[in-house]
Amino acid sequence: MKNSTLSFLLLIFCSLSVFAGEKPPAREYYQIRIYHLKTDAQVQVVENYLNQAFLPALHRAGIKQVGVFKPIAQDTADLRIYVLIPFKTLTRFEELPALLEKDAAHASAGKDYLDAPYNNKPYARIEDILLKAFKDMPVLTPSAVTGPKSERVYELRSYESPTEKYAVNKIKMFNDGNEFGIFRKLNFNTVFCGEVLAGSKMPNLMYMTTFKDKADRDAHWKAFSADPDWKTLSAIESYKNNVSKNEQFFLRPTEYSDL
Repeated sequence: MKNSTLSFLLLIFCSLSVFAGEKPPAREYYQIRIYHLKTDAQVQVVENYLNQAFLPALHRAGIKQVGVFKPIAQDTADLRIYVLIPFKTLTRFEELPALLEKDAAHASAGKDYLDAPYNNKPYARIEDILLKAFKDMPVLTPSAVTGPKSERVYELRSYESPTEKYAVNKIKMFNDGNEFGIFRKLNFNTVFCGEVLAGSKMPNLMYMTTFKDKADRDAHWKAFSADPDWKTLSAIESYKNNVSKNEQFFLRPTEYSDL
């Protein structure tokens, strides 16, 4: 009788698991590629490449949600273009260069960029950052913000920590401490949250939130600072001092950006 009851309970559990989707989605990986440029001519070459060659090639490879952003206030000494690429697995990230090399349409459409001479290069340098999604936000979520792209604010934040242990603690604050819950409650339209696996600034985590305009962004952060759940969470002693440097980058999507 006991075995029959146990079997029945296991059957119910398995059925509920299947109904619920069996398992949570796997955590994605993200590449943030930052083009550092010196001239408007370089900006034009890179933008033409991204719009006409790179994004179409990624779409053909099954990567549909690619973000391309430019700073709202460009530093004329260091012009930038940010590209956000999601990958389902690290293998997909590793295989992308070979896929692009075999893509004839990519080679043809991107010729000016790909075949640029050494003495007329299309950028000053490229910076790459590799991240792994947090467990409580395992996949990229396109923003629900509508309205003209020319007015939207995409805020990319970088949180450096004093040590690796403090970085783990800050990630725990987002997941187990439910800092994510406050973002969701206040409709921050978070696109991604990830731990930096490789980059020039580590240990580090980064995330991106979105707003319809600058006033909307300021109102959201004012509400966040005043939120009672945030006040309670930020007062917990075990979460103290886990961020040593907080940088904000205010970006705007290009018209051809998927995000």
